[in-house]
Amino acid sequence: MDYDTWSENQETTTVAVDEHDLEVAYYDDGDGEPILFCHGIPTSSFLWRDVAPALSDDYRVIAPDMVGYGNSAMHDGFDRSIRAQEAMIDGLVEELGLESLTFVGHDLGGGVALRYAVHEPDAVDRLVLSNAVCYDSWPIETIVDLGLPATINEMGVDDVRETLEGVFRDTRYDDPEEAFVDGMLAPWDSEEAAVSLSRNAIGTNTSHTTEIDPSEIPARTLLLWGAEDEFQGIEYAERLEGDISDAELVGLDEASHWVMADRPDAYTDRLREFLDA
Repeated sequence: MDYDTWSENQETTTVAVDEHDLEVAYYDDGDGEPILFCHGIPTSSFLWRDVAPALSDDYRVIAPDMVGYGNSAMHDGFDRSIRAQEAMIDGLVEELGLESLTFVGHDLGGGVALRYAVHEPDAVDRLVLSNAVCYDSWPIETIVDLGLPATINEMGVDDVRETLEGVFRDTRYDDPEEAFVDGMLAPWDSEEAAVSLSRNAIGTNTSHTTEIDPSEIPARTLLLWGAEDEFQGIEYAERLEGDISDAELVGLDEASHWVMADRPDAYTDRLREFLDA
């Protein structure tokens, strides 16, 4: 599925975050128990293009673009931190009338999932974290630099896209498909989007994962990790496995930070095993 097709299949709603009414775009397909997928920075829900549709025959799969990302609100003037994204998820869950769900989070979206599972334990039946930010494992230098107004003000849209393209190409385990790279770059195609990316980056607040205690998570948890990750190394997954009482770590070899893109079939199969158990 390419980015345009993914976007055409999205729905939109309005969610209140810190008294701002923000438009949220989300993919929603299938019936049955709900699974909510949350991406990280600097991606969008398109990250789940191989995984979410493959599960929609048996589950209801929901994959929002976080605010400030993808086809969700990108205008200036609202918080994009993990705390704010957690509030967005909480509002979306209420809007969709979901009582309980499986939460699958990657990268920054994994940090959102961690917070949500701690703060709303009755709402999260199962938790899946993939190469998630946690503890003080983040942010990385590239993201910190993008968050500086002086940096983004000196960069045009083409410069931003060139920087991101390097990230998406150089940090994959193998050479990525062009559809992956094109889809990851597609939202960042305007000056508004470039500023939004900078605001997203400056919102990467380490305190938002260090202030929670993963041992308070009661949900059955799968740590489905790309073992070759240079950003969020598997040692963080090992630490989470020790802290969360009902957690299992599965490291996928030949997979980087973008584990669901490097090993989509293996990722989906292992996720389905966990869901069906």
